[in-house]
Amino acid sequence: MTLTIETKSGPVPENKAAGRLPADDAGAALHELRHAFEAFKETNDTRLAGIDARLSTDVLTEEKLARIDAALDAARTRLDRIALDGRRPPLGSDGPTVRDAAASEHKASFDLYVRAGESAGLKRLEEKALSAGSGPDGGYLVPDTIERAVLSRLAKLSPIRALATVRTISGGGYKRAVTVRDAVSGWVAETAPRPETDGPALSELSFPAMELYAMAAATQTLLDDAIVDIDAWVADEVETAFAEQEGTAFVTGNGISRPRGLLSYDTVAETEWVPGKLGHVATGAAGAFPALNPADVLYDLVYALRAGYRQNAAFVMNRRVQSAIRKLKDADGNYIWQPPLAADRGASLLGFPVSEAEAMPDAGPGSLAIAFGDFRRGYLVVDRAGLRVLRDPYSAKPYVLFYTTKRVGGGVQDFEAIKLLKFA
Repeated sequence: MTLTIETKSGPVPENKAAGRLPADDAGAALHELRHAFEAFKETNDTRLAGIDARLSTDVLTEEKLARIDAALDAARTRLDRIALDGRRPPLGSDGPTVRDAAASEHKASFDLYVRAGESAGLKRLEEKALSAGSGPDGGYLVPDTIERAVLSRLAKLSPIRALATVRTISGGGYKRAVTVRDAVSGWVAETAPRPETDGPALSELSFPAMELYAMAAATQTLLDDAIVDIDAWVADEVETAFAEQEGTAFVTGNGISRPRGLLSYDTVAETEWVPGKLGHVATGAAGAFPALNPADVLYDLVYALRAGYRQNAAFVMNRRVQSAIRKLKDADGNYIWQPPLAADRGASLLGFPVSEAEAMPDAGPGSLAIAFGDFRRGYLVVDRAGLRVLRDPYSAKPYVLFYTTKRVGGGVQDFEAIKLLKFA
Protein backbone atom coordinates (compact mmCIF):
# COMPACT_ATOMS: atom_id res chain seq x y z
CA MET A 1 0.00 0.00 0.00
CA THR A 2 1.42 3.36 -0.99
CA LEU A 3 0.55 6.44 1.09
CA THR A 4 1.21 9.90 -0.26
CA ILE A 5 2.01 12.57 2.28
CA GLU A 6 0.70 15.97 1.32
CA THR A 7 2.62 18.85 2.84
CA LYS A 8 0.97 22.23 2.97
CA SER A 9 2.66 25.58 3.02
CA GLY A 10 1.71 29.20 2.84
CA PRO A 11 1.04 32.11 5.15
CA VAL A 12 -0.75 31.42 8.40
CA PRO A 13 -3.95 33.50 8.73
CA GLU A 14 -3.76 36.28 11.27
CA ASN A 15 -5.13 35.20 14.63
CA LYS A 16 -7.75 37.68 15.74
CA ALA A 17 -8.27 36.34 19.26
CA ALA A 18 -5.16 36.59 21.41
CA GLY A 19 -4.22 33.36 23.15
CA ARG A 20 -6.29 31.11 20.82
CA LEU A 21 -5.25 28.85 18.01
CA PRO A 22 -6.89 29.19 14.59
CA ALA A 23 -9.10 26.11 15.02
CA ASP A 24 -9.31 25.09 11.36
CA ASP A 25 -5.59 25.43 10.64
CA ALA A 26 -4.53 23.81 13.92
CA GLY A 27 -6.85 20.87 13.38
CA ALA A 28 -5.67 20.39 9.81
CA ALA A 29 -2.00 20.53 10.87
CA LEU A 30 -2.59 18.02 13.66
CA HIS A 31 -4.45 15.69 11.28
CA GLU A 32 -1.59 16.00 8.78
CA LEU A 33 0.96 15.15 11.49
CA ARG A 34 -0.96 12.08 12.66
CA HIS A 35 -1.49 10.90 9.08
CA ALA A 36 2.23 11.27 8.38
CA PHE A 37 3.15 9.33 11.52
CA GLU A 38 0.82 6.45 10.60
CA ALA A 39 2.46 6.30 7.18
CA PHE A 40 5.87 6.49 8.86
CA LYS A 41 5.07 3.53 11.13
CA GLU A 42 3.75 1.44 8.23
CA THR A 43 6.82 2.15 6.06
CA ASN A 44 9.24 1.56 8.93
CA ASP A 45 7.54 -1.77 9.74
CA THR A 46 7.96 -2.74 6.07
CA ARG A 47 11.64 -1.76 6.29
CA LEU A 48 12.18 -3.85 9.42
CA ALA A 49 10.38 -6.84 7.89
CA GLY A 50 12.58 -6.58 4.80
CA ILE A 51 15.72 -6.51 6.95
CA ASP A 52 14.56 -9.63 8.81
CA ALA A 53 13.74 -11.44 5.55
CA ARG A 54 16.76 -10.43 3.43
CA LEU A 55 19.27 -9.34 6.08
CA SER A 56 19.61 -6.09 4.10
CA THR A 57 17.75 -2.83 3.56
CA ASP A 58 15.65 -1.94 0.53
CA VAL A 59 16.82 1.33 -1.03
CA LEU A 60 13.33 2.37 -2.19
CA THR A 61 11.85 1.76 1.25
CA GLU A 62 14.65 3.77 2.87
CA GLU A 63 14.04 6.66 0.49
CA LYS A 64 10.30 6.57 1.14
CA LEU A 65 10.91 6.52 4.89
CA ALA A 66 13.19 9.55 4.58
CA ARG A 67 10.53 11.47 2.64
CA ILE A 68 7.86 10.66 5.20
CA ASP A 69 10.24 11.61 8.00
CA ALA A 70 10.77 15.00 6.34
CA ALA A 71 6.99 15.40 6.02
CA LEU A 72 6.66 14.66 9.73
CA ASP A 73 9.15 17.42 10.54
CA ALA A 74 7.34 19.85 8.23
CA ALA A 75 3.96 19.07 9.79
CA ARG A 76 5.39 19.45 13.30
CA THR A 77 6.97 22.80 12.35
CA ARG A 78 3.70 24.05 10.86
CA LEU A 79 1.77 23.06 14.00
CA ASP A 80 4.35 24.79 16.21
CA ARG A 81 4.11 27.96 14.10
CA ILE A 82 0.31 28.04 14.36
CA ALA A 83 0.50 27.47 18.12
CA LEU A 84 3.08 30.26 18.49
CA ASP A 85 0.98 32.71 16.50
CA GLY A 86 -1.99 31.88 18.69
CA ARG A 87 -0.06 32.55 21.90
CA ARG A 88 1.67 35.78 20.87
CA PRO A 89 0.67 38.66 23.10
CA PRO A 90 -1.09 41.53 21.36
CA LEU A 91 0.92 44.65 20.66
CA GLY A 92 -0.69 48.01 20.37
CA SER A 93 -2.52 50.60 22.38
CA ASP A 94 -5.03 48.32 24.13
CA GLY A 95 -4.66 47.26 27.73
CA PRO A 96 -4.31 48.76 31.17
CA THR A 97 -0.92 50.39 30.53
CA VAL A 98 -2.53 52.92 28.17
CA ARG A 99 -4.48 54.31 31.10
CA ASP A 100 -1.24 54.89 32.95
CA ALA A 101 -0.12 58.41 32.06
CA ALA A 102 3.59 57.68 32.58
CA ALA A 103 3.52 54.58 30.38
CA SER A 104 1.59 56.42 27.69
CA GLU A 105 4.10 59.29 27.75
CA HIS A 106 7.03 56.86 27.52
CA LYS A 107 5.48 55.10 24.53
CA ALA A 108 4.86 58.40 22.71
CA SER A 109 8.41 59.63 23.40
CA PHE A 110 9.92 56.34 22.24
CA ASP A 111 7.84 56.40 19.06
CA LEU A 112 9.11 59.93 18.30
CA TYR A 113 12.72 58.85 18.96
CA VAL A 114 12.50 55.86 16.61
CA ARG A 115 10.79 57.76 13.82
CA ALA A 116 12.61 61.09 13.96
CA GLY A 117 15.56 60.70 16.32
CA GLU A 118 14.11 63.19 18.82
CA SER A 119 15.44 62.08 22.22
CA ALA A 120 14.53 65.01 24.49
CA GLY A 121 11.38 63.29 25.74
CA LEU A 122 13.20 60.07 26.62
CA LYS A 123 16.00 61.98 28.36
CA ARG A 124 13.49 63.82 30.50
CA LEU A 125 11.69 60.59 31.44
CA GLU A 126 14.89 58.76 32.37
CA GLU A 127 16.08 61.71 34.42
CA LYS A 128 12.81 61.46 36.34
CA ALA A 129 13.58 57.79 36.93
CA LEU A 130 17.05 58.74 38.24
CA SER A 131 18.82 56.95 35.38
CA ALA A 132 21.15 58.56 32.84
CA GLY A 133 19.75 59.08 29.35
CA SER A 134 22.80 57.43 27.79
CA GLY A 135 24.36 55.38 30.54
CA PRO A 136 27.02 52.70 30.23
CA ASP A 137 24.65 50.50 28.22
CA GLY A 138 23.95 53.26 25.67
CA GLY A 139 20.61 54.03 24.09
CA TYR A 140 17.24 54.40 25.76
CA LEU A 141 14.93 51.98 27.53
CA VAL A 142 12.04 50.75 25.42
CA PRO A 143 8.48 50.90 26.85
CA ASP A 144 7.45 48.04 29.12
CA THR A 145 4.94 46.81 26.56
CA ILE A 146 7.69 46.05 24.05
CA GLU A 147 9.98 44.46 26.65
CA ARG A 148 7.22 42.18 27.91
CA ALA A 149 6.28 41.22 24.36
CA VAL A 150 9.88 40.35 23.43
CA LEU A 151 10.42 38.26 26.59
CA SER A 152 7.10 36.48 26.15
CA ARG A 153 7.90 35.60 22.56
CA LEU A 154 11.41 34.48 23.50
CA ALA A 155 9.87 31.99 25.91
CA LYS A 156 8.07 30.40 22.95
CA LEU A 157 11.02 30.51 20.52
CA SER A 158 13.95 29.64 22.82
CA PRO A 159 13.57 25.97 23.89
CA ILE A 160 15.62 26.06 27.11
CA ARG A 161 14.11 29.39 28.23
CA ALA A 162 10.65 27.85 27.82
CA LEU A 163 11.61 25.00 30.17
CA ALA A 164 13.86 26.78 32.67
CA THR A 165 13.25 29.04 35.65
CA VAL A 166 13.51 32.72 34.65
CA ARG A 167 14.47 35.44 37.15
CA THR A 168 14.39 39.17 36.46
CA ILE A 169 17.16 41.17 38.16
CA SER A 170 18.08 44.84 38.37
CA GLY A 171 21.84 44.44 38.83
CA GLY A 172 24.67 42.91 36.87
CA GLY A 173 24.28 39.36 38.12
CA TYR A 174 22.41 36.91 40.34
CA LYS A 175 23.97 34.89 43.16
CA ARG A 176 22.45 31.92 44.89
CA ALA A 177 23.57 29.76 47.82
CA VAL A 178 23.14 26.00 47.38
CA THR A 179 23.61 23.12 49.80
CA VAL A 180 26.33 20.64 48.86
CA ARG A 181 26.05 18.68 52.12
CA ASP A 182 22.88 18.43 54.18
CA ALA A 183 22.84 18.87 57.93
CA VAL A 184 23.26 15.60 59.87
CA SER A 185 19.96 14.26 61.20
CA GLY A 186 18.58 11.10 62.78
CA TRP A 187 16.03 9.52 65.08
CA VAL A 188 16.26 9.84 68.85
CA ALA A 189 14.25 8.68 71.84
CA GLU A 190 12.26 11.17 73.91
CA THR A 191 14.76 11.35 76.80
CA ALA A 192 17.93 10.29 74.96
CA PRO A 193 20.82 12.76 74.64
CA ARG A 194 21.05 14.75 71.42
CA PRO A 195 24.66 15.16 70.33
CA GLU A 196 25.67 18.23 68.35
CA THR A 197 25.49 17.68 64.59
CA ASP A 198 27.42 19.14 61.72
CA GLY A 199 25.79 22.01 59.85
CA PRO A 200 25.06 22.05 56.14
CA ALA A 201 27.85 22.89 53.69
CA LEU A 202 26.95 25.77 51.40
CA SER A 203 28.33 26.85 48.06
CA GLU A 204 27.58 29.99 46.03
CA LEU A 205 26.55 29.93 42.40
CA SER A 206 26.91 33.11 40.35
CA PHE A 207 24.98 33.94 37.17
CA PRO A 208 26.28 37.17 35.56
CA ALA A 209 24.07 38.93 33.00
CA MET A 210 25.86 39.20 29.63
CA GLU A 211 25.01 41.62 26.83
CA LEU A 212 23.08 40.31 23.84
CA TYR A 213 22.53 42.62 20.88
CA ALA A 214 20.71 42.78 17.57
CA MET A 215 20.98 45.37 14.82
CA ALA A 216 17.63 46.04 13.13
CA ALA A 217 17.49 48.24 10.02
CA ALA A 218 14.71 50.27 8.46
CA THR A 219 14.30 52.88 5.75
CA GLN A 220 13.24 56.37 6.73
CA THR A 221 10.21 55.91 4.47
CA LEU A 222 9.04 53.02 6.65
CA LEU A 223 9.56 55.05 9.81
CA ASP A 224 7.67 58.02 8.35
CA ASP A 225 4.64 55.84 7.68
CA ALA A 226 2.28 56.68 10.55
CA ILE A 227 0.31 53.44 10.16
CA VAL A 228 3.34 51.27 10.98
CA ASP A 229 3.16 49.97 14.57
CA ILE A 230 6.62 50.77 15.94
CA ASP A 231 6.14 48.53 19.00
CA ALA A 232 5.36 45.51 16.85
CA TRP A 233 8.15 46.32 14.38
CA VAL A 234 10.85 46.48 17.07
CA ALA A 235 9.65 43.26 18.74
CA ASP A 236 9.42 41.37 15.44
CA GLU A 237 12.88 42.48 14.30
CA VAL A 238 14.79 41.38 17.42
CA GLU A 239 12.88 38.38 18.74
CA THR A 240 14.22 35.80 16.27
CA ALA A 241 17.81 37.05 16.50
CA PHE A 242 17.72 37.00 20.29
CA ALA A 243 16.05 33.57 20.39
CA GLU A 244 18.66 31.96 18.11
CA GLN A 245 21.56 33.37 20.11
CA GLU A 246 19.98 32.39 23.42
CA GLY A 247 19.08 28.91 22.20
CA THR A 248 22.72 28.22 21.36
CA ALA A 249 24.19 29.82 24.49
CA PHE A 250 21.88 27.98 26.90
CA VAL A 251 23.07 24.67 25.43
CA THR A 252 26.74 25.13 24.51
CA GLY A 253 27.75 28.58 25.84
CA ASN A 254 31.12 28.68 27.62
CA GLY A 255 30.16 31.39 30.12
CA ILE A 256 32.58 33.95 28.61
CA SER A 257 30.61 36.99 27.40
CA ARG A 258 27.55 34.74 27.19
CA PRO A 259 25.49 32.43 29.44
CA ARG A 260 26.93 29.05 30.39
CA GLY A 261 25.23 26.21 28.55
CA LEU A 262 24.25 22.94 30.16
CA LEU A 263 26.66 20.92 27.97
CA SER A 264 29.66 23.04 29.04
CA TYR A 265 29.72 21.54 32.54
CA ASP A 266 31.84 18.55 33.53
CA THR A 267 30.02 15.23 33.33
CA VAL A 268 30.56 11.87 35.02
CA ALA A 269 28.96 8.46 34.74
CA GLU A 270 25.70 8.42 36.66
CA THR A 271 27.03 5.73 39.03
CA GLU A 272 29.82 8.12 40.06
CA TRP A 273 27.76 11.33 40.26
CA VAL A 274 28.95 14.09 42.59
CA PRO A 275 27.55 17.61 43.19
CA GLY A 276 28.78 20.17 40.68
CA LYS A 277 28.80 17.75 37.74
CA LEU A 278 26.08 16.39 35.46
CA GLY A 279 25.53 12.65 35.36
CA HIS A 280 25.39 10.77 32.08
CA VAL A 281 24.19 7.36 30.94
CA ALA A 282 26.17 5.67 28.13
CA THR A 283 24.43 3.96 25.21
CA GLY A 284 27.08 1.25 25.05
CA ALA A 285 27.77 1.92 21.35
CA ALA A 286 30.01 4.67 19.98
CA GLY A 287 27.89 7.25 18.18
CA ALA A 288 24.75 5.13 18.05
CA PHE A 289 22.04 3.35 19.95
CA PRO A 290 22.82 -0.29 20.79
CA ALA A 291 21.82 -2.78 18.11
CA LEU A 292 19.86 -4.94 20.57
CA ASN A 293 16.91 -3.33 22.38
CA PRO A 294 17.98 0.23 21.54
CA ALA A 295 15.11 1.82 23.47
CA ASP A 296 16.35 0.36 26.76
CA VAL A 297 19.00 3.07 27.18
CA LEU A 298 16.27 5.72 27.12
CA TYR A 299 14.52 3.92 29.98
CA ASP A 300 17.86 3.87 31.81
CA LEU A 301 18.14 7.63 31.27
CA VAL A 302 14.63 8.25 32.60
CA TYR A 303 15.18 6.23 35.75
CA ALA A 304 18.58 7.75 36.41
CA LEU A 305 16.56 10.78 37.50
CA ARG A 306 15.11 10.76 41.00
CA ALA A 307 11.34 10.42 41.26
CA GLY A 308 10.85 13.97 42.54
CA TYR A 309 12.42 15.37 39.37
CA ARG A 310 10.65 13.03 36.92
CA GLN A 311 7.22 14.54 37.60
CA ASN A 312 8.03 17.64 35.52
CA ALA A 313 10.79 16.22 33.32
CA ALA A 314 11.21 16.61 29.55
CA PHE A 315 13.54 15.42 26.81
CA VAL A 316 15.68 17.91 24.86
CA MET A 317 17.34 16.93 21.55
CA ASN A 318 17.70 18.18 17.98
CA ARG A 319 15.47 17.10 15.09
CA ARG A 320 17.98 14.63 13.62
CA VAL A 321 18.23 12.68 16.87
CA GLN A 322 14.46 12.83 17.21
CA SER A 323 14.18 11.43 13.69
CA ALA A 324 16.30 8.42 14.69
CA ILE A 325 14.22 7.85 17.83
CA ARG A 326 10.99 7.76 15.82
CA LYS A 327 12.08 4.40 14.45
CA LEU A 328 12.53 2.78 17.89
CA LYS A 329 10.03 0.43 19.54
CA ASP A 330 9.64 -0.96 23.04
CA ALA A 331 9.66 -4.66 23.95
CA ASP A 332 5.96 -4.95 23.05
CA GLY A 333 6.49 -3.56 19.55
CA ASN A 334 5.00 -0.12 20.28
CA TYR A 335 6.67 3.03 18.98
CA ILE A 336 8.12 4.97 21.92
CA TRP A 337 7.77 8.37 20.14
CA GLN A 338 4.20 9.62 19.78
CA PRO A 339 2.76 12.67 17.97
CA PRO A 340 0.91 15.33 19.98
CA LEU A 341 -2.59 14.50 21.22
CA ALA A 342 -3.83 18.05 20.67
CA ALA A 343 -2.86 21.06 18.58
CA ASP A 344 -1.37 22.95 21.51
CA ARG A 345 0.61 19.98 22.84
CA GLY A 346 4.04 18.68 21.90
CA ALA A 347 5.27 15.25 20.86
CA SER A 348 6.06 12.77 23.63
CA LEU A 349 8.74 10.15 24.24
CA LEU A 350 8.05 7.41 26.80
CA GLY A 351 5.23 9.63 28.02
CA PHE A 352 7.44 12.71 28.60
CA PRO A 353 7.37 15.91 26.50
CA VAL A 354 10.00 16.40 23.79
CA SER A 355 11.53 19.85 23.22
CA GLU A 356 13.47 20.39 20.00
CA ALA A 357 16.67 22.41 20.40
CA GLU A 358 18.79 22.71 17.28
CA ALA A 359 21.87 23.61 19.34
CA MET A 360 21.97 20.08 20.77
CA PRO A 361 24.62 17.93 19.03
CA ASP A 362 23.98 15.09 16.62
CA ALA A 363 24.47 11.49 17.70
CA GLY A 364 28.23 10.99 17.24
CA PRO A 365 31.00 9.19 19.11
CA GLY A 366 31.06 10.56 22.65
CA SER A 367 28.38 13.20 22.01
CA LEU A 368 25.87 14.22 24.68
CA ALA A 369 22.98 14.39 22.25
CA ILE A 370 19.99 13.92 24.58
CA ALA A 371 19.21 15.72 27.83
CA PHE A 372 16.44 14.67 30.20
CA GLY A 373 15.35 16.29 33.40
CA ASP A 374 13.35 18.88 35.26
CA PHE A 375 14.80 21.98 33.62
CA ARG A 376 12.69 24.33 35.74
CA ARG A 377 14.63 23.17 38.78
CA GLY A 378 17.83 22.40 36.94
CA TYR A 379 18.55 25.46 34.77
CA LEU A 380 18.26 29.17 35.61
CA VAL A 381 17.89 32.07 33.16
CA VAL A 382 18.44 35.59 34.50
CA ASP A 383 17.16 38.66 32.66
CA ARG A 384 18.32 42.10 33.62
CA ALA A 385 15.33 44.42 33.50
CA GLY A 386 15.41 46.81 30.58
CA LEU A 387 15.68 46.51 26.82
CA ARG A 388 17.63 49.39 25.25
CA VAL A 389 17.63 50.85 21.74
CA LEU A 390 20.22 53.21 20.21
CA ARG A 391 19.26 54.90 16.92
CA ASP A 392 22.01 55.23 14.29
CA PRO A 393 21.06 57.04 11.05
CA TYR A 394 24.65 57.54 9.87
CA SER A 395 26.50 54.21 9.57
CA ALA A 396 24.48 52.61 6.75
CA LYS A 397 22.72 55.40 4.89
CA PRO A 398 20.01 55.44 3.56
CA TYR A 399 19.06 52.92 6.25
CA VAL A 400 18.52 53.73 9.90
CA LEU A 401 20.06 51.15 12.26
CA PHE A 402 18.67 50.33 15.69
CA TYR A 403 21.27 48.81 18.01
CA THR A 404 19.10 46.85 20.46
CA THR A 405 20.58 45.27 23.59
CA LYS A 406 19.40 43.19 26.51
CA ARG A 407 21.36 41.52 29.29
CA VAL A 408 20.82 37.84 29.99
CA GLY A 409 22.68 35.09 31.84
CA GLY A 410 22.14 31.45 32.62
CA GLY A 411 23.56 28.24 34.02
CA VAL A 412 22.79 25.01 35.83
CA GLN A 413 21.47 25.58 39.33
CA ASP A 414 20.65 21.99 40.39
CA PHE A 415 23.02 19.34 39.07
CA GLU A 416 20.75 16.47 40.18
CA ALA A 417 17.84 17.67 38.05
CA ILE A 418 19.36 17.04 34.59
CA LYS A 419 20.81 13.82 33.13
CA LEU A 420 22.49 13.31 29.75
CA LEU A 421 22.65 10.42 27.30
CA LYS A 422 26.19 9.87 26.01
CA PHE A 423 26.64 8.02 22.72
CA ALA A 424 29.67 6.06 23.90
